[in-house]
Amino acid sequence: MNHQDIYISLDIGSSSIKVLIGEITDNQLHVIGVGNVKSNGIRKGAIVDIDATVQSIKKAIEQAERMTGIKINEVVLGIPANQTTLQPVKGVVAVNSENREITDEDLDRVIESAQVMSIPPERELVNIIPRQFIVDNLDEIKDPRGMIGIRLEMDATMITTSKTLVHNVLRCVERAGLQIREIYLQPLAAGSFALTEDEKNQGTAFIDLGGGSTTVAVFEEGLLTRTGVIPVGGEHITKDLSIVLKTPTEQAEIIKKQFGHAFYDDASDDEIFEVPVSGTDAMDQYSQKFISEIIGVRLEELFELVLDELARLGVRDLPGGVVLTGGVAQLEGIAQLARQVMQTRVRIYTPDYIGVRESAYTTAVGLIRYAHLEDEFYGRSPVQAPAYASVGAGTPPPKKTSNTVEKDSNNTNKTSVINKAKKLFDKFFE
Repeated sequence: MNHQDIYISLDIGSSSIKVLIGEITDNQLHVIGVGNVKSNGIRKGAIVDIDATVQSIKKAIEQAERMTGIKINEVVLGIPANQTTLQPVKGVVAVNSENREITDEDLDRVIESAQVMSIPPERELVNIIPRQFIVDNLDEIKDPRGMIGIRLEMDATMITTSKTLVHNVLRCVERAGLQIREIYLQPLAAGSFALTEDEKNQGTAFIDLGGGSTTVAVFEEGLLTRTGVIPVGGEHITKDLSIVLKTPTEQAEIIKKQFGHAFYDDASDDEIFEVPVSGTDAMDQYSQKFISEIIGVRLEELFELVLDELARLGVRDLPGGVVLTGGVAQLEGIAQLARQVMQTRVRIYTPDYIGVRESAYTTAVGLIRYAHLEDEFYGRSPVQAPAYASVGAGTPPPKKTSNTVEKDSNNTNKTSVINKAKKLFDKFFE
């Protein structure tokens, strides 16, 4: 196995922490290791207990390491969309080379120039997403390298988020003994691959139904344009079941996964199961139809909140419809209910890789594919540590990461914008 092709993603969620080890061979992803543990210390996508979160990360890492025998010391990290802001930026530089051919250095400089705008002290730059490059007024260029010109411009989208949120996540990852190779916004990495090219171009809502919160991301003209987070998720459904059925939360979660159905009209009256009653030795019997009403009411409320969030974000039409993913999207009948409430086309996205054929792994897979695509575009290779496998993973359109922890590397020939950006976090870990 060529460890240069190994990428490792870390998806820190409210209900679970997932670590994925993926091998890229001939641009095809093969998942070779998985770690998935219940997360502690995280509420609604934000860290509320550093120590508990660190322990959860370590357990997920150890699980993936045991499966593969690969020592993990560097990861591609996903940042949640809480308090995220997207704003347009522009970079402009003069082409440096004598023959006026645009090179990697010119590409680095124009991306760096787009970051010059002042960012409020409470905000942190996460990613810059190029929309187009312009060479001497010739626009809509995807990759200007090799072209001849005098002036190189770039229109891009800058993604910033709460400095507190980012640094708490970074602190947890660092304390877990890991280095960060790249950081990407979770819906950016996941949506870039969960959606088809048509969906990304036409205007589609990508909705990640997580445990503690629901992330709404809108893609238009091939790019992520809006994001929002709703503090309602699968844990609220579990709590509803626990209260109504008078059963422990752990049991309610099992019932939800084994017998849950989101669409009342299609649920079965004949499927009966027993539920232990809290504080007693008694068992009550319920039908799938009964619990589908409980689940359906909560999900109807959630989809109404999604519509409200889309309206707040200024989205009036979704020609591409809605794509659902995340752990809750695995519930039977959820697409039918979403279509009924949202009055648009709805489909479920599930990764098609052995070992992770569940919607809950969409973000972890997306991080790997996105990082790999960026490596391909920028001509980077996965950074390695002696005797260790590297980390990375992904597959989105060309983008530059702006905030990542820098790793010492003696074999780097030149300092790229990526490496410069990584230095931004150094002062927080000295």
